[in-house]
Amino acid sequence: MSKYGNEPIVIDGIRFQSKKEAHRWQELRLLERAGEISVLQRQVPYVVCEKCTTRTGKTQAARKYIADFVYKDKQGRTVVEDAKGYRTDVYKLKKALMLWLHGIEIKEV
Repeated sequence: MSKYGNEPIVIDGIRFQSKKEAHRWQELRLLERAGEISVLQRQVPYVVCEKCTTRTGKTQAARKYIADFVYKDKQGRTVVEDAKGYRTDVYKLKKALMLWLHGIEIKEV
């Protein structure tokens, strides 16, 4: 069990970080089969801070937000979802950066 209380689970050979995330994946797969959504993806990375070099020459790696799910709704809009249990400070910062840099509002489920 993790420090936030989520229990990793494997469903259909896919490892999920929590039962909540696995359940949402199953719901989204049903919606995709019904034609309500399309182009369903998991674990989609978005860069929220580019790789850079400090004044002393040290390289800082790029920082990413990994979306739990990304799909197109019936109107063709891209939806980015996060199956959130506990909202850490790091997640809150990445959520703000996603909106600021990419214009993407993360839907929490």
